[in-house]
Amino acid sequence: MRGRKYLSVLFECCNVYRRIYINREGTAYVGLCPKCGLRAHIVIDKDEGTDRRIFRVR
Repeated sequence: MRGRKYLSVLFECCNVYRRIYINREGTAYVGLCPKCGLRAHIVIDKDEGTDRRIFRVR
């Protein structure tokens, strides 16, 4: 059994790492900073993209 797809994110606002998970529609990874609530929204593009799994959110 495979787990849910996720990205690792460094929320630079509060210097906290957290996983953000793919939305139900499969169109983006979304999540919130656990300390201040800053929203991360990383769109999935089928034509262009990256193999990176770790991102910084400012």
